[in-house]
Amino acid sequence: MARRERTKHLIELGGLVQKAGLVGLTDDDRALLYGAFLDLAIRLQGDDGAQSKLLYRRRGARAFATEADETAQAKLRGPDGAQEDER
Repeated sequence: MARRERTKHLIELGGLVQKAGLVGLTDDDRALLYGAFLDLAIRLQGDDGAQSKLLYRRRGARAFATEADETAQAKLRGPDGAQEDER
C-alpha cells in the first residue's frame, strides 16, 4: 500500500474510533483503547468469532444507515432547522 493510501486508511480508522464515541468515553486514554482493541481481536479469533463479526457488521451497517438518514433529513430542513419549501 502506498504511503498516501496508508495514511488515508489510518485517518479513516481513527475517524471511526471518534465516531463511535470511544475517545470521549475513555478520556483519550490510549492504553485503555489499545487494551479494548486487543480484547476485541481475541474475541474475533475465538470460537464465536464468525458470529461476533456478523453481529458487529450488522450493528455498524445500521449505524451508518441511520447517520445517512439523519444527514439527508438535516439537508432537507436547511440551515435554520425548518423544513424547506419545495419550489
